[in-house]
Amino acid sequence: MLHLFLLFFLLAADIQGSPRSAGSAQDLDTCLACHSDGNLSVVLPDGETRSLFIDRSVFERSVHGGKLGCVDCHSDVTEVPHPSRPFKTRREFTVAYSEQCKRCHFANYSKTLDSVHQAAVARGDTTAPLCADCHGSHDITPSSQPRARISQTCAKCHAGVQATYAKSVHGKALFDEKNADVPVCTNCHHAHDIGGPREPGWRLTSPEICANCHTNERMMKKYGISTSVMSTYLADFHGMTASLHRSERIEGGAVTALCIDCHGVHDIMKIGDKASPVMQANLVKVCQRCHPGAPPNFSAAWLSHYEPSWKKAPLVYGVKVFYAVLIPFMIGGLLLQILLHQWRVVVNR
Repeated sequence: MLHLFLLFFLLAADIQGSPRSAGSAQDLDTCLACHSDGNLSVVLPDGETRSLFIDRSVFERSVHGGKLGCVDCHSDVTEVPHPSRPFKTRREFTVAYSEQCKRCHFANYSKTLDSVHQAAVARGDTTAPLCADCHGSHDITPSSQPRARISQTCAKCHAGVQATYAKSVHGKALFDEKNADVPVCTNCHHAHDIGGPREPGWRLTSPEICANCHTNERMMKKYGISTSVMSTYLADFHGMTASLHRSERIEGGAVTALCIDCHGVHDIMKIGDKASPVMQANLVKVCQRCHPGAPPNFSAAWLSHYEPSWKKAPLVYGVKVFYAVLIPFMIGGLLLQILLHQWRVVVNR
């Protein structure tokens, strides 16, 4: 018992002694004198047992290993043995330490203040994720290594969405092919300033999210996908209407068909997949969502994001060329007629 008391006395003197550099081995050794015990735990008032064991090798491999010491985050620990905490549940502990991250990561912390997660925290939702829920605590590693880890992290709360995404063309490429080009949750929803799909303006800006990848020529060339999907969309009725509503900041319901209305959101399939809503055999059902009673050949009038050419939709291309010549000719003829008329009036005077 005496040697244990002396150990605590020496540890206390070490913590309160001379300043140490961040992440010093001395700081870590001090805390791990107790916390390296795999059986160290505490029973919380709600009956849950919380382990207090810290694996030194795990922490040293984390992004903070060798950079931060224990008391850089646990700054309230000033003596050993430190007093018991008044936490009734494991969640209360996480919430109490949730703002420690902002001391070093204030820019990202500021972004979270505008997120749907922070809005949930503000209204008292104790299940809303905080920094440690996504990044971990003593085992923090780069979030995108491996890339699939991002979606798996979101799946802790959004399991249903994750299951749907995993079956999509993006999810299969990510999990089965380990493809780093496909979008994960944070590419569309962002990471710290996550916006909800019901927020004003989200629908109208969704085509830009798709365009971030689908207008990237280098990336799309790898997969033989056309980069004209955005330009062809903006050139037709749906795209022009969406652009008008966005420029006028008109909010409301489904003002026009956007990418997500035809292709889906988390369940996007390859266009040749039998289950794909934009496969020609299924497309009329998609059109009927906005155009009730549309006949079976209704969708055949759409060029499917293709630019008309002599090889693709030659009749449409011929009409386009015809009008490209006719309209300037007619306008030029009209202007010439006006000029000749004005010249005759001047001459006759």
